[in-house]
Amino acid sequence: MMRAFLMAVMMLLPSGAMAQDDMIDASAVEACFAQSDPSSAACIGDAADTCQTTQPQGQTTVGISECAMAEHAVWDDILNREYGNLRDAFSDRPALAKQLLSAQRAWILFRDADCGLAYDRYDGGSMRVIAAAYCKLQHTARRALDLRDMQGG
Repeated sequence: MMRAFLMAVMMLLPSGAMAQDDMIDASAVEACFAQSDPSSAACIGDAADTCQTTQPQGQTTVGISECAMAEHAVWDDILNREYGNLRDAFSDRPALAKQLLSAQRAWILFRDADCGLAYDRYDGGSMRVIAAAYCKLQHTARRALDLRDMQGG
């Protein structure tokens, strides 16, 4: 399912579209991540929304998906950084580090299955690409925040 989604997205993207660094203000995503209050998740997707208004094709299905994927890429970098930080924090507790790895692998399977469902719900319609891209963005951002918050406890 998710493989079909990724292939569909790749076929829709114009060449060079993967150079997403200039599409999203990564500092805005980092600022969203840095918020420590419980409502910090409210800013997830804001950079993608801004992208849609500033990119030439931002209001098209492909443009909306590209913007969501560009913000997702920033959150994915943050997630990987936070995972590494947490793994390092558990370095003196190998059993806990192993459990973290197991939990992360299970989370990836859940995210992919959930976003595959979001994709498949639209039965071939163009909205499926947008739904799956935003699903992956939301899951990844929330997991990054969860990993950050685990380091405090």
